[in-house]
Amino acid sequence: YVVDPRRSETAQFADRWLGLEVGTDIALSNTIGREIIAAGLTHQDFIRSATSGYDEYAASVEGWTLERGSAVTGVPADAIRELAHAYAGATAAQLCWTLGITEHHNGVDNVLSLCNLALLTGQVGRYGAGLSPLRGQNNVQGGGDMGALPDKLPGFQNVEDDAARAKFEAEWATTIPSVHGQHLTEMFDAMEHGDLRSLLVVGENPAQSEADVSRAVDLLGGLDHLVVLDIHRTKTAELADVVLPGSASWCESDGTVTNSERRVQRVRKALDPPGAARDDIDILLDLGRRLGHDWHYDTHEDIWNELRRLSPMHAGMSWDRIESLGGIQWPCHSDDSLEPPFLHGRLWADDPVDRGRPAPFSVVVHEPPAEPVTDEFPMRLTTGRRLDSYNTGVQSGGYRSPNRVGETVDVSPDDARSLGLTDGELVRVTSPRGTLEAPVRIDRGLRAGLAFMTFHFPDEIDVNQLTIDATDPKSGTAEFKAAAVRIEKLT
Repeated sequence: YVVDPRRSETAQFADRWLGLEVGTDIALSNTIGREIIAAGLTHQDFIRSATSGYDEYAASVEGWTLERGSAVTGVPADAIRELAHAYAGATAAQLCWTLGITEHHNGVDNVLSLCNLALLTGQVGRYGAGLSPLRGQNNVQGGGDMGALPDKLPGFQNVEDDAARAKFEAEWATTIPSVHGQHLTEMFDAMEHGDLRSLLVVGENPAQSEADVSRAVDLLGGLDHLVVLDIHRTKTAELADVVLPGSASWCESDGTVTNSERRVQRVRKALDPPGAARDDIDILLDLGRRLGHDWHYDTHEDIWNELRRLSPMHAGMSWDRIESLGGIQWPCHSDDSLEPPFLHGRLWADDPVDRGRPAPFSVVVHEPPAEPVTDEFPMRLTTGRRLDSYNTGVQSGGYRSPNRVGETVDVSPDDARSLGLTDGELVRVTSPRGTLEAPVRIDRGLRAGLAFMTFHFPDEIDVNQLTIDATDPKSGTAEFKAAAVRIEKLT
């Protein structure tokens, strides 16, 4: 089963496509949950032994009948019922999602609504079942593991935990702030208020990837000092006061990556960075020295071994062991242990002590997109990706592909007829934040009222001029998936 506002290429392989309205994911999940409960398909033994909060959750979804869910989501009631029964009745089933779930102003709640379904049916912590987020870029998991989060130290240890902070302070001979930092959206707000005046950007291109990008560019250009460490001359690098040419982490440096199943694997240096470019680690160590912190590491492995000392979940992962086993999943607490491959397999343990803390149900409430469609902006724009391109095109833009057509504004056949549009015709697309021109592509996989664009070609057509920077207060993720727009003929 594929649930997507667009009839994507993946949907052609599905038993059934459920084309929901953008921003109604929680409504659909709650309706599925209610149907599973009403049909007596819950895994009651698992719920009693391994979860908490079931009664509150069940009460919260009681009003989400198939009829109501269908009216809100646009998905036929029989399709919702079919999916609910198939999922609950499967011997093993997975829920997989990508940024279409998380890039909303309530993205965290979207994810929690899916977790509820897995807990209802016991589809978690065992072979073939589970919850599988497919990350937006390689090594996103590894970045979080290493502490590239505003509220976490490496190993997901809370920065506001005095004991956790103390051991890092002792190792690094410095003082770590006792309150959490800012996520990217908060950084731009701080720039706007004059509270953030200098910025170091490493391997990121916010001058083209941020929502409401015109605002982002203005704020980046107004900084007192902008330093960019990158391997490409990105639009962000063009705004910088200083550019530090770094290394390609996948071939010009030693280290590790962590994939979406928590498996830590080795990365081996194949060649030196070209010209004046340097290993990112050497650059960061030099910056540390200039700032009064002379951290001594003779090898990249020394840095990894420091992580093992400080992060209990990595303690049993020597480089030799990672090499010999072809990767190790965290948590791995000692040199002679390996955790079961299922992170939540403990929930099936017979002994309550081994089961540990119950997995909580979450009461989540459907909220429509932050920006409603109106008479002035009557269409919904959702943004996403195509197979032949990558993010803002910095890496993939220089390569030819027979599938690459450049940026288009994709519309349904119904909307093309009502607006008098033809394939390839140049049109004006306007949101409350900006306007641009793009050629039309008629897509039979879109329903009336929904338009689709990518963000792969910002040098030619900068789609993030249109997107809204409304963010999820829990994650800081912008609502790239739901903006209100108007499409107009040029002649």
